[in-house]
Amino acid sequence: MTTLRFDLIQTVALAAVVLFAGYGVRRRVGVLDRFNIPAPVIGGFLFAAAALALRQLGILALEFDTLLQSPLMVAFFTTIGLGASLGLLKKGGPQVGLFWLLASVLAVAQNVVGLGLATVLGVDPLLGLISGSITMTGGHGTGAAFGKLMEDQYGFTGAVTLAMAAATFGLVSGGLIGGPVGTRLMSVFNLRSTDSAPVPLSGMAEHASLDEEIDTEPAGDAPTAYSLLQTLALILACMALGGVLSGWLGRLVTLPGYIGAMLVAAIARNLADATGALRIQGRTVDDLGTVALSLFLTMALMTLKLWELFELAVPMMVILTAQVAMVAGFTYWVTFRVMGRDYDAAVMSSGHCGFALGATPNAVANMGALVERFGPAPRAFLVLPMVGAFFIDFSNAIIITTFINLVR
Repeated sequence: MTTLRFDLIQTVALAAVVLFAGYGVRRRVGVLDRFNIPAPVIGGFLFAAAALALRQLGILALEFDTLLQSPLMVAFFTTIGLGASLGLLKKGGPQVGLFWLLASVLAVAQNVVGLGLATVLGVDPLLGLISGSITMTGGHGTGAAFGKLMEDQYGFTGAVTLAMAAATFGLVSGGLIGGPVGTRLMSVFNLRSTDSAPVPLSGMAEHASLDEEIDTEPAGDAPTAYSLLQTLALILACMALGGVLSGWLGRLVTLPGYIGAMLVAAIARNLADATGALRIQGRTVDDLGTVALSLFLTMALMTLKLWELFELAVPMMVILTAQVAMVAGFTYWVTFRVMGRDYDAAVMSSGHCGFALGATPNAVANMGALVERFGPAPRAFLVLPMVGAFFIDFSNAIIITTFINLVR
């Protein structure tokens, strides 16, 4: 069988083409747009499926130089750190901190359920973590990052492929259960909006997630060449210092490569906020993070070895089905009650379904569908996107790392 090899530049160039092919497909297939399936996932999966067909038919095998994949991943998580501002947490008030705590507790519960079922089913506990908060709360970006860690450091074959499949399952499931959970709460507790202000649905998720699509113009001042260079220099400096920190921490515990950079970036952000020495532009950070994530995800997905899914597909589906049921129960019985047992809490519970199963844009879509029918929920649209954009990825990375060190 003939093997076609792509060098580093050719691999990145192909990833860019596959990424925009994903955008094209998403615009033409309504169901993909409805469930907020990211363009890198669409393009990457389609390319991987075509590569699998060529391989199985004995026509052609493809090999890629993915050397830039890890730096792109670290750059993305560095931008997560640069978004972790304590000032934003204070501005959002106690409800933001409370919801962040709830989201983190649910992430822990997802890993406990995943590990428990993996033990019962007799499969590798790492599969339980992949089917836990790595992909459920973390989504495709976190799934690809930790999947690569499991393949490289623990020899868990097919971890990235399994993570991408799990994250996609969660994304669709979160969109399906959010509406029914919220509507049921409205009906049982006879809840209606008490806010008469109009809801700007087009702008309510201004910073919903660094995973969000980039084919629409975001809010905020357009970045200039100077601000792009300044922010890029800051990201690179955090990555460099973070590499040193990760090397030192790695002697004590097992850590993904990006943790050090994310911690250094968070410290830099809060020092900048406290001293005023440097103005970090949120939109520029988001733009650079989205570019890094889009290329990283596309490269990760288009190089998937889909044949590695077959052996573990059934146990993974059992775990994922249990995760969806748990999220529905948690948001209905816990999120609603802790967040106030009122209309906004019900809307937030609906959003939490999408949020805890893969993506903040899904959460915003769930909440948007409810407010269009029942009325505005301004508190919900302040709290949930803020936690999704700036805080949960930070705490989830620490939770995941803790569980990996417990099972290994």
